[in-house]
Amino acid sequence: MTVSPESRSFTSLAVPALARPQAIIVTTVAALVGNLVLWLIGLVADASFELTDGDTTMAVAPGGVVTLTVIPVLLGTAIAAVVSRWWLPVIRIAQVVGILAPLGTIALTLAADFDTPSTVTLSLMHVVIAVVVPLGLESMRRGASIKSSTKG
Repeated sequence: MTVSPESRSFTSLAVPALARPQAIIVTTVAALVGNLVLWLIGLVADASFELTDGDTTMAVAPGGVVTLTVIPVLLGTAIAAVVSRWWLPVIRIAQVVGILAPLGTIALTLAADFDTPSTVTLSLMHVVIAVVVPLGLESMRRGASIKSSTKG
């Protein structure tokens, strides 16, 4: 049995082909559900999800989890969807950005004044986004490729 290089690549995963709007919605909902599950696990692990700024204590969950998951994922995938109508390769660039941006911003979580369970849980939420976004964009790319190959 021979294994081709393509069969071991990222694109050989069982990712469905979705239309652009479907991919945006599925990606956003998947990231949000994953992060809310992590938030619940964090609560069980006694995470406070609070940070202090001088004399002020601010809670960042669950509202912050929802906002800081939905807005960047929704905007990022929507921008990729719009640009990909004219230039499909932008999806590959968006996949890289969709990995690097959330992983890079873990540093902000580590630098904040959270308790350890909150820091770990919030950092894992960044990892969820870094996994879900490229997969959602891949489904978008596949859907767009199928649509463009059936034209004409």
